[in-house]
Amino acid sequence: MRFSKVIRVLQSNKRNIYVSPLLRFESCSPSSFSRRQLHSNNSPTSFGIAFDIDGVIIRGETPIGNSPQALRKLYDDSGNLKIPYLFLTNGGGVPESKRAADLSSLLGVNILTSQVAQYIRSLTENRKRFQNALVLAVGKGEPATVMSEYGFKNVMSIDEYASYFDDIDPLSHYKHWTCKTEFAKNNASKEKALTESVKAAFIVSDPVDWSRDIQVLCDVLRYMGIPQEESRPQPPVYFASDDLEYKAAFPFNRLGMGAFRIALESIFNRSTGSDLVYTSFGKPNPFVFKNAEAVLKQLLMSTHNGDNVVNNGESGSQTFKTLYMIGDNPSVDIKGARQAGHPWFSILTKTGVFNGILQNDREFPADLVVDTVEDAIDYILKRECSS
Repeated sequence: MRFSKVIRVLQSNKRNIYVSPLLRFESCSPSSFSRRQLHSNNSPTSFGIAFDIDGVIIRGETPIGNSPQALRKLYDDSGNLKIPYLFLTNGGGVPESKRAADLSSLLGVNILTSQVAQYIRSLTENRKRFQNALVLAVGKGEPATVMSEYGFKNVMSIDEYASYFDDIDPLSHYKHWTCKTEFAKNNASKEKALTESVKAAFIVSDPVDWSRDIQVLCDVLRYMGIPQEESRPQPPVYFASDDLEYKAAFPFNRLGMGAFRIALESIFNRSTGSDLVYTSFGKPNPFVFKNAEAVLKQLLMSTHNGDNVVNNGESGSQTFKTLYMIGDNPSVDIKGARQAGHPWFSILTKTGVFNGILQNDREFPADLVVDTVEDAIDYILKRECSS
């Protein structure tokens, strides 16, 4: 369904909510919804919610849009999850278990590891192919640890890999980092780096040292990393996402992994005369939304004491009437939900990449535009109450 323009404005708690005229609902407070509809084991919810994180739930390390209070509306008075929801993020660099624990502490609700879908997990499609091969993990945080937890057995971070080659980064003497990672270097690891071909590179999260990482990746992609070897066929390179920009703590949008990909691609193409061959995962890839629906179904069953949800005579299956994607980036969150189609319904907040100067994004208009994530949740609960 296309919404070429938004023509109705509702006032909600002095905030503007822009909504298609097709999406009308009766007034019903979230608290009354929880009393009337949330939920007996015999009456499972027919909807689920996916949240982006940066720009919707937090900016930097600070909650935004009254997100802690908003998320608590999805739990009962005892703190048990009543509405199935998950975080659908292109961010990575740490294991999903750690991200869930950090979000739980920051937001004051119990978030399960299964509720955090970082689309570095998309890279595990290549696990069997590269399970024992030497591969590089690139990005902030703990990229090699993340890859190891997904089953890659011979993975090395680009930080460690570069440390075994003297003068690989000609600018290293000018980089006075406040802290440097120390590696448990041993002869076996050094020998591996110096003699084994790198079979693939995985950009797990936003790289920190762009100049070094582009230089090392160009070496790897041209020579498989082995010094003094002639050019060889380019090994595969995978990006966990392709976000050009994202919203962090700074007032203006920051460059994301997609910007790093553009820089690497431009330099590689210019220096080799060949086109970089790469694969990008993450939103707006339809796989992300298909997988999110499967996870939400599992969460739905778990919220009903493990009983199988029965739908159309099939045990253990549930067809959602609506799945809500709440995001701040039209070209990532909203585009992905639109491409996924039914039953996805897109909600765009003004707290992140989208600045709200226009009523809606022109290229990838959302089904609904709201000020904050709390407004989005209030709208969902009211809409579902009246349906």
